[in-house]
Amino acid sequence: MTTTTPLMTTTTTTTTTTTTTTTTTTTTTPITEPPILEERNLSFTMDIDFQESYNNPDSSVYKDTVNAIQKQSKEHISVPTTASLIGFRSGSTIAEYSIRATSLEDTEISALQAGILTQIGETYRVLFDSPDNLKFDPPDVFISNPVTVTCGPPPGNLNLVNWRAEWRRDNVLIQEDSEHIFSTENGAAKLTVTKFFSTDNGRYECKLINIPDQAGVTFRQRGEIKIQETPVIRVTPIRIKVECVDQQVALRCSVNSPYESLNNNSLPEFLDQLGNVTENFTADIVGSPATITAIVEILNNVALASLQIPINRNLMEDVLRTAGVLTRDDARTSWEFLNTNDTSSMTATKNNITTPESVSSTLLLSLENITGSLTAESFDIDTPLILLNKTTFTDTFNADFNSSVGIDVQESDGGQQSITVITFASMDNILPARDEDNSTSNVINGRVVLVRSNSTINNVSFTFDVINTNLSNPQCVFWNFSLFSGLGGWDSEGCELEYNVNDTVTCNCNHLTSFSILMSPNSPDDPVLNIITYVGVGISMASLVICLIIEAVIWRKIRKNATSYLRHVSVVNIAVSLLIADIWFIIGAAISDAEVPQANRPACSTATFFIHFFYLALFFWMFASALLLLYRTVNVFDGGLSKKSMLAIGFCLGYGAPLIIAIITIAVTEPNEEYIRQTGQCWLNWDESKALLAFVIPALSIVAINFVILLVVIYKMLRRRAVGDAARAAERHVLVVILRSLAVLTPFFGLTWALGVGTMTPPYNRGVHISFAFFNSLQGLFILIFGTLFDRKVRSEIAIKSQTSTTGTRSTSAGNSSSSGLAFFRNWRRGRDGYNISSSASGASQSFTDT
Repeated sequence: MTTTTPLMTTTTTTTTTTTTTTTTTTTTTPITEPPILEERNLSFTMDIDFQESYNNPDSSVYKDTVNAIQKQSKEHISVPTTASLIGFRSGSTIAEYSIRATSLEDTEISALQAGILTQIGETYRVLFDSPDNLKFDPPDVFISNPVTVTCGPPPGNLNLVNWRAEWRRDNVLIQEDSEHIFSTENGAAKLTVTKFFSTDNGRYECKLINIPDQAGVTFRQRGEIKIQETPVIRVTPIRIKVECVDQQVALRCSVNSPYESLNNNSLPEFLDQLGNVTENFTADIVGSPATITAIVEILNNVALASLQIPINRNLMEDVLRTAGVLTRDDARTSWEFLNTNDTSSMTATKNNITTPESVSSTLLLSLENITGSLTAESFDIDTPLILLNKTTFTDTFNADFNSSVGIDVQESDGGQQSITVITFASMDNILPARDEDNSTSNVINGRVVLVRSNSTINNVSFTFDVINTNLSNPQCVFWNFSLFSGLGGWDSEGCELEYNVNDTVTCNCNHLTSFSILMSPNSPDDPVLNIITYVGVGISMASLVICLIIEAVIWRKIRKNATSYLRHVSVVNIAVSLLIADIWFIIGAAISDAEVPQANRPACSTATFFIHFFYLALFFWMFASALLLLYRTVNVFDGGLSKKSMLAIGFCLGYGAPLIIAIITIAVTEPNEEYIRQTGQCWLNWDESKALLAFVIPALSIVAINFVILLVVIYKMLRRRAVGDAARAAERHVLVVILRSLAVLTPFFGLTWALGVGTMTPPYNRGVHISFAFFNSLQGLFILIFGTLFDRKVRSEIAIKSQTSTTGTRSTSAGNSSSSGLAFFRNWRRGRDGYNISSSASGASQSFTDT
């Protein structure tokens, strides 16, 4: 009888082999257990850029790697081994391979890895990652203290003898300088940071690169370090009186966080109690600067603890409850006291300050840091004074918060992102309104909004509702914690004003932090001021037109006397210059009142150029009149400069000098967009380029020089009282007229523009602005009165013209009585130089050869 045993197959996967035994016997079939294999999946990094072609078995990289793995496996593994290359992936270029054998010792695996790196390193650059972290000495580092970082030494089996060290922090190459010193000691590389600051925090990486650099093994070691807060030890009582007897006094010591225990278990209860206490004792807290300071220190400690503890919605609500009490309106006096003490010795500098040096900055930075540790979920928190919204978005984000601040993110890094927005209703009670120039006239005139995101956002727009609509000159700003030696201040860097329309201000910024708008009353929308300005300018322009008409009427009567002729030339050009300047002033005002003044910048610059030029021409023609007076007073003899020569000098001085100054001013300042004011007003810039000095200095200098000339002329004329012939008498009359005119107009114009300088000086003074507008708008009237009508002979000529016109009217019929004005102009056209006019009404005959 024959017995057949069926085929039995035993199969093992991954760690066993497959054995098939077939036995045909008349009795039994024995089963043999296969050997169990141990498998190690290993990898090494090649310091070359990854390419997908490396996974092609025909590539040189693939072949060289397989050869190294198999060869080193035979040399270093004592039992039969199966070695295979799994493939390459990115991360430089990472080669993954597997080793299988019945037994694998750790020492053999280490030797295998070193052998593979050595063989591959003959052709390529390879990385050996140390299993140990970098050594930091001391391991706990405090601000400004030195730290030494030790890298290596590399294992001897890497055969890494000649190498150079390369240090990086957060993947940024560290350059050797006075605060970062490189050295070697006992086969290891050392980096010494002489003064450790928060900017030195991060993940450090050291590479010991084989020399030459083309190939070989590179030893890499990593480690992370973070600065520790210096403990502040407080001892109470600070001062106590005791008797000189055997007596013991108990002292209580405390150490600030993070050395106090705030952790995941204690923080929720602590913040809940803190919120309850601040709300229950609000009146006591807001009235005590010392208590406010203590609470801010507590919140700062919570911010430090939040670096390790995630902050969820409940924890954040407790924080905002506490912070909201500190921002109340009745806490403003306490904050003013704290900010005044903080600013007693500040300097306007931007420094890399690691911690804020003021209580207000500390509070805001604490809230920013706590916001950065919020958990991933989206939520809203609405407290009486602070609103928080945390949400996610993909590409763009647009929202309006509390109907006071709108945020628009047009572009971002892409993908799912989170954004947190905190809107403060009364943070202006805490943060002072100081900017980079430390201006005292600025006011925080919009909500303060804190924005944080887990991604990089380089283009974000904010739309703020203006709180006080009587203020102007908006500035888009963020709170810069490093300004004023760490006290903090508002900075406009990276933010630009886009629109100022309908009591809203739109800003565009290229970063995220805490934002708001500053405004000032430097350019108020004052109805009374506007009425005085525009009515005065209208009166001025009308007076100038009348002045020019009168000069046209008497023009032919002034040609025989050179001094009189030149005086009237000056008066006409002064009037023309001021009239054209007033016209351009109205044009500039219309441009400034446009809804988007920045869009009209070229037109505004043009208006400013002509206003600047013609106002300067006004002063330089006054200067020409003064020089004429001085010349005619000193030059008592006939001869000297001819009338044409003096006329040429007058026009060169009156228009040439202003033109040069105006062109240089716009050429220097306009390329940097600092020619006109950033507020949209069509006038010379002051805050950035001080371009206004190109008008103020020449104008006030001419006023001062004219005063000196007047004193000299008065002295000369008092000493020379004798009058010769009729020509000399007429000459003296003209000089007296010029003298009286300048004696009135010079101080008037000087006072006007001295007030103009006063309007630029903070703080805002409404009286100074109204006074300047009043005097400035009446310049034309003063030129009419003291430049033209103040002359007795001009008044006489006007009277004669009027009498002649009246006589002509009486000889006509009653129906033509309304034509007296036309007769006036007909008689003027028929006039000749030095002519005699007889008045039939009076029978008197008068002769004029000069006026």
